[in-house]
Formats: sequence, structure tokens, C-alpha cells
Amino acid sequence: MRAASESKASLIGIVDDDSGVRESISSLIRSAGFRAAMFSSAEDFLRSEELKHAACLILDVRMPGITGLELQTRLTERACSLPIIFATGYADEDAQRRALDKGAVAFLYKPFADETLFAAIRLALSQ
Repeated sequence: MRAASESKASLIGIVDDDSGVRESISSLIRSAGFRAAMFSSAEDFLRSEELKHAACLILDVRMPGITGLELQTRLTERACSLPIIFATGYADEDAQRRALDKGAVAFLYKPFADETLFAAIRLALSQ
């Protein structure tokens, strides 16, 4: 993906309890010219100053503590219009439906193709 100059400054938040997934996604989006901020939990993300600067969020559905769907609800309650891309290793049609109904940009199943993630990021950043 060729990132436009304005995309190079875009900060993408990655919230996933699997460090390998966080690192892989971070490396991938950095290779496309984006900045990445990684968080091992929804709680860490909510406490972070990066919340104010993120252009979009890549979020795991199932995590210990606050789940991805619960984080999406909390952000909505805070009137935070941060675009969310869900990424999960679990085929859960109910979670997919709930996430998309609440405004998620995309719901991806791991592993996903690089271009699938880039397309979702482009869509998120266009909103």
C-alpha cells in the first residue's frame, strides 16, 4: 500500500492481548507509512493519551477484562467517533453483527491478507 503524505502522520491504535499479533500488525502498518501505538488491553488504551490522537483503532474482539465490544460501547458512550476495525480469530457471527451494527468499519478474521487490512484502514481514515 502506498500511503499518502497525510496518512504518514495517521496514528493507528492496536489493542490485542496477543503480543505477536500486536507486533505483526504494527510492523505491517508502519511499513505502509502509518504510526502505530500498541496496547495489550482495552484498559491500557482507555488510560492512554494516545486515545486523543488515534485516527483509527484495530481491536481484538475477545480479551481478558474489557472485551473489544465493550470498549466499542464505552467509546460510543463517550461520544468518541474513533473508527474501529475489529480483528478476531473466532468465527462469531453474533459479535460481527453487534460490532457492525454499532458502527465498526470492518470485521476481519485472522489471519487476513495485508491488502484486506489496508482497505479497511483506508475506509476508516476516509470517514
